[in-house]
Amino acid sequence: MINSTVPHPRRLRYLFSAVFLLLLIGYSGTILYLEGFSPALLQLTLLFLIAVLGTGALYNRVLQRQLTGFMDTVEEMVDRAIHGREQLTLFDETRLSSLEHKLLRYIEMGKANEHNLAAEKNMIKELISDISHQTKTPLASVLLYSQLLAETPDLSPDTRQLVEQIGIQSEKLDWLITSLIKLSRLETGMIHLQSEVRPVAATITSALSHLYTRAGNKNIIINIDCDPLTSARHDYKWTSEALFNLLENAVKYTEPGGSIRITAEGNEMFTRIEVADTGIGIPEDELEHIFRRFYRGHNAREVEGIGIGLFLAQKIISIQGGYITAASQPGQGSRLTLYLPQL
Repeated sequence: MINSTVPHPRRLRYLFSAVFLLLLIGYSGTILYLEGFSPALLQLTLLFLIAVLGTGALYNRVLQRQLTGFMDTVEEMVDRAIHGREQLTLFDETRLSSLEHKLLRYIEMGKANEHNLAAEKNMIKELISDISHQTKTPLASVLLYSQLLAETPDLSPDTRQLVEQIGIQSEKLDWLITSLIKLSRLETGMIHLQSEVRPVAATITSALSHLYTRAGNKNIIINIDCDPLTSARHDYKWTSEALFNLLENAVKYTEPGGSIRITAEGNEMFTRIEVADTGIGIPEDELEHIFRRFYRGHNAREVEGIGIGLFLAQKIISIQGGYITAASQPGQGSRLTLYLPQL
């Protein structure tokens, strides 16, 4: 960060010029005062002043040209580095050349670091792909075998309960692995969101389509207040994923017979989508932590969950230039508000 208290170079030049001129005038006046006034001494003094001022102006001019040349060289080096052209390596033993050499080394180190980061990114990409491939097949087999086993007649009640638990835990593990893979791909930049201006009503409906059955099983009423023309710049698929995570939490932590209200409205800069429920609520001192990875509140630990949904939702929305806020009171429900940019 540049220190704003450093005077501007032009002001410094004017200041030193004024001080230099005052010293010359003071020196010449003192000589005339001590030696007495005479035309010859006056002429010599004027010639001395002109010579010193001329020398100073010439030195200032040469120094300014040197600084301009140095800045042009640095600018050319940076421009060559940006466009990947061959660098200039003709240096002498001056301090300016030493600075040029250090800048060149810094640029080369930056390019090397960029290359290393790209290589690490490719390694992570391959690792995530391997994990995804190696885990999905065994999990799919476990789920299939548990379903086939559950259909077997003459199972004892205890055995059937154990088989159901195997299926439930396998589905939970499959969801966790899928969520972690999605999060890793987002964080490493492997997934590029395709944002475009489009209505948000279809995105909200897509997120809700996977939750109506769960909400119906708990007799939860879902109300939607969204103008069909309300739009925002967003990626349809991934924003629907983020909304699904918000709505899933609302359904999960709302008691049977409760309600969820979804409101969407736009302004000049953002489109606001609010998910308000009548659930158990969140203590005020925990609101700042709910978007952390694997965080679960004290009053939510009795409900099954992992604590990655809100973190993933915030990551998806922040990549698109938006943000999420939360407000809640224990026992009175929560309001999670998602903001998407208009442009």
